[in-house]
Amino acid sequence: MELGVGPILAVFFSFVIGVVFGGMAIFLFRRVMVNRQIRLAQRKAFKIEAEATEEAKKTLNEARREIDKMKSAADADYRERRSELQRQENRLSQKTEAMDRKLEGVEQRERNLTNKEKENASIRGELDEIRAKQLKQLEMISGMSAAEAKKMFLDAIETEMEEETSRRLREWETHFREEADKKAQDILSQAIQRCASEVVSETTVAAVPLPSDEMKGRLIGREGRNIRALEQATGVDLFVDDTPEAVTLSSFDPIRREIARLALTKLIQDGRIHPARIEEVVAKTKEEVEATMQNAGEQAAYQVGVHGLRPELIKLLGRLKYRTSYGQNVLNHSVEVAHLAGMIAGELGVNVATAKKTGLLHDIGKAVDREVEGPHAAIGADLVKQWDKSPEVVQGVAEHHFETDTSSVWGFIVAAADAISSARPGARRESLENYLKRLKELEDIANDFKGVEKSYAIQAGREIRILVKPEEVDDLGAMRLARDIVKKIEEGLSYPGQIKVTVLRETRAVDYAK
Repeated sequence: MELGVGPILAVFFSFVIGVVFGGMAIFLFRRVMVNRQIRLAQRKAFKIEAEATEEAKKTLNEARREIDKMKSAADADYRERRSELQRQENRLSQKTEAMDRKLEGVEQRERNLTNKEKENASIRGELDEIRAKQLKQLEMISGMSAAEAKKMFLDAIETEMEEETSRRLREWETHFREEADKKAQDILSQAIQRCASEVVSETTVAAVPLPSDEMKGRLIGREGRNIRALEQATGVDLFVDDTPEAVTLSSFDPIRREIARLALTKLIQDGRIHPARIEEVVAKTKEEVEATMQNAGEQAAYQVGVHGLRPELIKLLGRLKYRTSYGQNVLNHSVEVAHLAGMIAGELGVNVATAKKTGLLHDIGKAVDREVEGPHAAIGADLVKQWDKSPEVVQGVAEHHFETDTSSVWGFIVAAADAISSARPGARRESLENYLKRLKELEDIANDFKGVEKSYAIQAGREIRILVKPEEVDDLGAMRLARDIVKKIEEGLSYPGQIKVTVLRETRAVDYAK
């Protein structure tokens, strides 16, 4: 069944009206909700504004209170500063017034001083006039001018000063000599008491005994070939006819002489004597002597307590076993000097090991002094410098005879130990001719000085006593003369140990009863 148009339109219009009214209802509802939210937001805004206004009021009040505090503090500081400034101004004013008063006082004192200077100048002028008048009167009374009186016065003062100087010099010299002698005696006596060594006589010849005179012919050989071979192999002169049942060996080289002596002794014991056998025995003997020297050097170093020496120095040290000086064995002398130097160094508080090494090596130049030109101290210093890196040892070896421009403590120590070992009684022998020559030179040095009447060398040349003319040499001059003679002896004379110089001045009054 079909519907009509009317109902459809009615339904359509009803739907449209429903939609319109529904939209209007929705619109109105939304508007109501929006208005409500606006009112809520306005109330919240009013609340926030009120809170902000209250907070701003509080902050403003706190700021005002802080400003008031700062203003009060500034006012107080201002008042304090102003009062301090006022006090400063008051003190400055007081100081200024005090300075003005002092300035016035200074000006017054200056005026007073000026017046006093004028018065003093006037008084000085008057005193000069009075002094001049008195000086003229004194010259008239004494019969001398002012220059002559001044000269006489100065001469008297000079004489008095010389006498006083001489007296004080004698006192000081006596005092210092007593102290130095006491200290030196303590050191040297301790060193000498703790050390002693044997003495070996020096000689240039050696004798080898023969079992019979028949052995001399065998040593000479056919047409002298054996003795020529022995002399050529050893470098020593042999004399077979000078002494019975003995052969004399002569050489200035002690090592060659020792090799020849040992080789000849072996040949005599063996009985086989011909040129080839001689060369063989001499070669073996050289090796034995070299081994003996090496062992002697090592034993000497060990005995002294010196370690770490180079083999070259040990070998040279061993050569001193066959070297003598003035009858004293040089190796034993070196060992003795090493001990003495160590003891002296211990007493003085310096390095004992360095002193011992320097003392042991101080005469090492004598091992090669027949082969190298120059004094043995300089030669030894060069050898030690080559194989030992200790500058103190080199310096001590070079200086132990005071042949250098400088003198160190090591040179003095070794020189003292060397003098003790060499100059003690019995240590060395000296020929009569050299002894008398040294005594005469000693007396001649003293007699060359002006005012010396006589001189006597006594105590085996260890002291010289000098008699002076009292009218030419006074007490002060005697002291000067003693020092000058000592200096001249040190410069011009070689001697062991030390020499005491004594100057005697005496005045004698002689008269005769008739």
